[in-house]
Amino acid sequence: MDAPLARPLATRRALLRAGGCLIVSFSLAPEVRAAEDQTAFPLDQTDSFLAIDRAGIVTIHSGKVDLGTGARATYRMIVAEELDLDPATLQMVEGDTARTPNQGPTTGSNGVSTGGMQLRHAAATARAGLMRLAADRLGVPVEQLRMERGVINGGDKTIDFGALVGGGRFDLKLDPKAPTKDPARYRLIGGSIPRPDLPGKLTGAHVYVHDFKLPDMLHGRVIRPPALGARLLEVGEAPLPGVRVVRIGDFLGVVADDEWDAIRAARMLSARWSQPRELPGSDNIYEHVRSTPMVRTESLAEHGSGDPFAIAVRTVAASYEWPAQSHGSIGPSCAVADVTASAATIWTASQATHKYRDVFATFLGLPREQVRLIYLDGAGCYGMNGHDDAAADAALLSRAVGRPVRVQWSREDELGWDPKGPPQVIDRQAAIDASDNITGWKTTGLLPQNTKGLQAVPLLAPLAAGLDIADGQNAGQLQGNLEPPYEFARSSIAVRWLRDTPLRASNLRAPGKIANVFAVECFLDELAVATGADPLALRLELLPSSRGRQVLRTMANRLGWKPRLSPAVGQDSVVLRGRGIAYVHYKGADNHVATGIEVAVTRTTGAIVVERVVCAHDCGQIINLDGTLAQVEGSILQTLSRALFEEVTFDQGRVTSTDWASYRLLTFPDVPRIEIDLLDNPGGHPLGAGEAATTPVAAALGNAIFDATGVRMRRVPFSPERLKAGLAGLPA
Repeated sequence: MDAPLARPLATRRALLRAGGCLIVSFSLAPEVRAAEDQTAFPLDQTDSFLAIDRAGIVTIHSGKVDLGTGARATYRMIVAEELDLDPATLQMVEGDTARTPNQGPTTGSNGVSTGGMQLRHAAATARAGLMRLAADRLGVPVEQLRMERGVINGGDKTIDFGALVGGGRFDLKLDPKAPTKDPARYRLIGGSIPRPDLPGKLTGAHVYVHDFKLPDMLHGRVIRPPALGARLLEVGEAPLPGVRVVRIGDFLGVVADDEWDAIRAARMLSARWSQPRELPGSDNIYEHVRSTPMVRTESLAEHGSGDPFAIAVRTVAASYEWPAQSHGSIGPSCAVADVTASAATIWTASQATHKYRDVFATFLGLPREQVRLIYLDGAGCYGMNGHDDAAADAALLSRAVGRPVRVQWSREDELGWDPKGPPQVIDRQAAIDASDNITGWKTTGLLPQNTKGLQAVPLLAPLAAGLDIADGQNAGQLQGNLEPPYEFARSSIAVRWLRDTPLRASNLRAPGKIANVFAVECFLDELAVATGADPLALRLELLPSSRGRQVLRTMANRLGWKPRLSPAVGQDSVVLRGRGIAYVHYKGADNHVATGIEVAVTRTTGAIVVERVVCAHDCGQIINLDGTLAQVEGSILQTLSRALFEEVTFDQGRVTSTDWASYRLLTFPDVPRIEIDLLDNPGGHPLGAGEAATTPVAAALGNAIFDATGVRMRRVPFSPERLKAGLAGLPA
């Protein structure tokens, strides 16, 4: 949204009764419609996605939100293209459960591929309806009309959108045959427009959720236990005047007029907790993963017949390990809640306001229609970090004190208590025949069951308070991209679903798939070494996808690839250099991305410097060129950070990596030269560009390190200590 809401507005239905407006809508997929409140927002009616007021101003109503990805510009481009408008004139409301349709959470890199396409078809339907209405009003055949900048022209007759709609309702359902614009006539799609939110962000005028204020608002802080699962045994009196202590079961917080008073009171409050020691500790995390009881084994794919391992001349096996990682949002989570006995409004940076509307209604004990969540920008998240937990904290404190409450987490809260991307272990095995052909491929992934939606991980506040919980978080489809994109005579892919994971989990950007592609692409490089093949040539030989081969060749040309075997030989210098590549067909049905990395390793220290990254990226039709480039660049940088530095550490009680010294991120001096080739497909379907480019990065980096040093790094992060151990002949 472009401007914050100070208080809940009247419903859109009431607003529509008051003035002239054309509303355009269309039905979503049946599974989404079933999740929607049909009485308040029937998705097959007219008031869901686009509104045109008396002045002809078009407002987009989007359930998908802009998490810093530039979606506000992209959505405007999509709608303005179909309605022949200037995108700068469009208004937008996003993620407000009282004013936008439930399009599902903004996850899975689907903001454009699903949410944007819903807007495209709504706009195309609107265009057809407006042209028919104008033809009737002007007495001019539709085929003689022209639409431009909110005006429809027919010879010497014109009518603008506002005058055309008049003071009444215009009910228009989706026409699935309403034509969208021919790509040959695009004015906007495939280009770039200025992001409407940047001026405010660059000048400090933009209102983030951290800046949001309400009249009579209090400030709250929650006191977390010293160990996960601890019970609150005893609480002292408020340590400062004017501070109120709130206890609900094991949920403990303080509220004050002044934020600094709340912070000081939270630090000073006397509380006695039990001291459970139930965590395995991060030093033994992978042994713990392997020993975790298994719920079941699931076969994801089986290709070919026979047992190639029984007749193999050689067998290659390797295991790859990915750590628990934090979302690492630069700004700690924040939310504001105004909860009364009969209603609740929560301002939050959540990716999933419509989903959490039900969650908040349940634990607050309120009717769903009396709960409203309004999206405001946070620090960005790429997955469900602490935003929803902070919102639940604020809601419980507000209900307890009967006034609006703002809760901002500390850095220690964020890194210590945000839900994590869980650790993963992937075992690979391959069979090689006498002719150096790879005849068999076997994968087993060890993943916690709650990452597949079988268990929901509840929010911290209602869990501690012992309240009813309707739903919670899960880490997404971690099994994605376990299956390689390459063809083998025989392959089998399976998951061992484990009973649990040590730390509370939620989806972290490209959940699971970075680790899975890391294992696929590094193992394929290991097989290239075993069979004496050039890594690029082997991929091109085994890859059936023509689009996949195209991005590989484009990347290799940009990188200046020269065929040879890995590792590089004859390097006697202190600094060793190498190159590595990796490819992904994201989710097996989405983007095609190939990444190449050039790396320098200091032999004496194990220091790794990424010098250059090249990427060829095919995401179908490109809507917003600048936005797509920004997403790909951000994906590369974030995954370099995750591969080189990021690892959650914890003891038997709690997370110990709770500051930027113990949980390091990529910094500006670490940023390499980045070169990107975007392969546009104007007539194709747009695919999400928010995640796919993350997935080959760790693999390409691992392959580059091997090429430079001969050390195969199978455990992330690639720390200097681990690399030095590998160079010394110890397990890396």
